[in-house]
Amino acid sequence: MSGDSQVAGSFAVADYVVIALMLVVSAAVGVYFAWVDRGRGSSRDFLTGGRRMTALPVSMSLTASFMSSITVLSNPAEVYRYGAIFIFFGLAYALTMVVTSEVFLPVFCRLGITSTYEYLELRFNRATRLLGTVLFIVQTILYTGIIVYGPALALSQVTDMDMWAGIISTGIICTFYCTLGGLKAVVWTDVFQIGIMLSGYLSVIIKAVVLQGGVLTIISDSQQGGRLNFWDFDINPLRRHTLWTIIIGGTSGWVCVYGINQAQVQRYISCKNITHARVSAYLSLLGLCSFLVCSVFAGMSLYSVYKNCDPWTAGMVSTPDQLMPYLVMDVLTDCPGLPGLFFAGVYSGSLSTVSSSINAMAAVTLEDLIKPYTNMSERQLFRLSKGLSFFYGILCICMAGLSSVMGGMMQTAVSISGLIGGPLLGLFILGILCPFANSKGGLSGLVSGLVVSMCVGVVAVISPPPPSMTRPLPLTTEGCNFTTTNSLNWTSTALPTEPSSTPTPPGQTGDGNPLLEDTWLTPSYLYFSLIGVVTAISVGMIVSLLTGGLKMRAEARLTLMKEDTTFYHLFKFIKDRVMRQTGKLDLTKDREYDSNIDLAFCNTALDLTKSKVHV
Repeated sequence: MSGDSQVAGSFAVADYVVIALMLVVSAAVGVYFAWVDRGRGSSRDFLTGGRRMTALPVSMSLTASFMSSITVLSNPAEVYRYGAIFIFFGLAYALTMVVTSEVFLPVFCRLGITSTYEYLELRFNRATRLLGTVLFIVQTILYTGIIVYGPALALSQVTDMDMWAGIISTGIICTFYCTLGGLKAVVWTDVFQIGIMLSGYLSVIIKAVVLQGGVLTIISDSQQGGRLNFWDFDINPLRRHTLWTIIIGGTSGWVCVYGINQAQVQRYISCKNITHARVSAYLSLLGLCSFLVCSVFAGMSLYSVYKNCDPWTAGMVSTPDQLMPYLVMDVLTDCPGLPGLFFAGVYSGSLSTVSSSINAMAAVTLEDLIKPYTNMSERQLFRLSKGLSFFYGILCICMAGLSSVMGGMMQTAVSISGLIGGPLLGLFILGILCPFANSKGGLSGLVSGLVVSMCVGVVAVISPPPPSMTRPLPLTTEGCNFTTTNSLNWTSTALPTEPSSTPTPPGQTGDGNPLLEDTWLTPSYLYFSLIGVVTAISVGMIVSLLTGGLKMRAEARLTLMKEDTTFYHLFKFIKDRVMRQTGKLDLTKDREYDSNIDLAFCNTALDLTKSKVHV
């Protein structure tokens, strides 16, 4: 903990064995499903699992797919630098699942489509579908490149393995089992890998708790260091993390992923029915929240261990994304196998996301770019789907090399997803919730949203937000004890600024272009997707209204109907129960009223009879 060396420890044989076992089991799953489905495979079965999957494995796959190396490596670093307000992403996850379940799943499951972008042709036209498909492929290749780069970076920092060796090994393994076994192999390897990811996280957290003397010590250190900054209600959209940017911007960004992203929708439609699909979405929420709590507490543990000697400021790691691997090799090297378990978890997160992306890109390419223009047999399509999986696996390996110059993984990944996913989400919302939207409005909205999002992204690169907006929390090297000749003589407290994708010349703050800074400040990266959504919907509605949208109505099956939502059936159920009970009460009152009348009549007749007898 004193910063005595560049690498705190080294791998033991047991660590390499654990990582190798994880890779072997992942590859074996692909071989198993290739053997089971031999001779009776089809492209639809290969890409959707035959639509016979159940909720539990699909939910675990949904969790694993986007809880990747970004979660394991970058989220704790975000908490370490910006505080535990990150925990409010749990609310964003919950809102995301509600929107996905109630708005998107009914339409996709009713249509029974394989590619999400088939909907765009049914609702708008073929040009919109093709543009959406191309944007998805570009977005996924960039995103996947970052995911492959993550574990390779972590492993190269703490072992003698070359970064490219890590990139190639990750890419080859996931390409292998994805090409052989299709979606079934992807889902069931995710089930295995999510257990590895969680075990790796817990091993570090438990060791840190023991090392620091308990959970209360870690919480106390985090509070004294300003990391428990939960209640930040600032509405300024330029602030990096506030309650509103996380809930509003986070929900928008995650709906782009869980609501319309092909990799996720492909799992929903692989379920037996919409009930299984909805249950899988809500079960995955439990997994997402579990990993979120682990990542937040891991970030707090990271700060508690290094509160007096920040490895990043001291130059012991080159980026914040390497802080977790540094902690692992600093505190777990006396437990052979546990460092390997953590890095196996990092690899597992990368493999799960990459395999999902490869399978999704193969699906949209086959369904959107090949099938409509060819007349191939089912056997040929099946072989082509395997070839596409192999091709995209190799392409992702190549793109991973570019990720090394993109800066922090978490922000870069979220930004890429938001810049492209935002306009696409706006287009799907326009089609599902606006019956009057036409093809001209849809295409105009998508293009406008993309242009605006890209402009915001370019400005963010040219003029990144200053520390007054990002507000990184203080870090210090006052407790460091450098004894090696290669160490720099750090003796003062430092406050790192936001990392940029380009080097900052000495003597400059790196806060951005002063000319742009006075006239334009970039909003939080979490709002990138929301900007694209709002632009696409607004422009799409206006153009549709101006081009005769009110004179047409989309087919009912292509839009959301009230009968599709759970809330409608719940409201109807409660209403029927109340009306039934009210009816029973009224009937009882009527019966009591009739009884009283009968009793009064009887009493009157009896009195008359008595009177006659008396006479």
